[in-house]
Amino acid sequence: MTPLAADLDAMRRALVLAGEAAAEGDVPVGAVVLGPDGRVLGEGRNLRERTGDPTAHAEVVALRCAADALGSWHLADCTLVVTLEPCVMCAGAVLQARVPRVVFGSWDAKAGAAGSMYDVLRDRRLPYRVEVVGGVAEEEASALLRAFFEDRRGD
Repeated sequence: MTPLAADLDAMRRALVLAGEAAAEGDVPVGAVVLGPDGRVLGEGRNLRERTGDPTAHAEVVALRCAADALGSWHLADCTLVVTLEPCVMCAGAVLQARVPRVVFGSWDAKAGAAGSMYDVLRDRRLPYRVEVVGGVAEEEASALLRAFFEDRRGD
């Protein structure tokens, strides 16, 4: 499946959010939740370092924001757009929120749960499955992550 124009616009915004996270010392991941009409319902960036909250991943922050905007945890017909493949925790949050579609940039071979390390989002043993579109703006998303970790290691 190919990304839609709204996905690409949301990914551009998610990349900006990821850059903001990096500027504050958090892993550069940004996320945007789109409603069925393509309107932004919520956005987030990694805030773990800033808040000390281990669940403050960009996806969780964006899902909470979207749920608040809708007045409901049930995010049916929404799309989560995120710069990095969701981890197991974030994939679980996507399933709990009933988000039917996830679009992401960079694959995460070490902790990804949308097809690389695990495939939680499409696991047929679970009651909900998600459409996954990976590799959208992958070069830009990967470059942010690479620069962040090279800077941390002093490469």
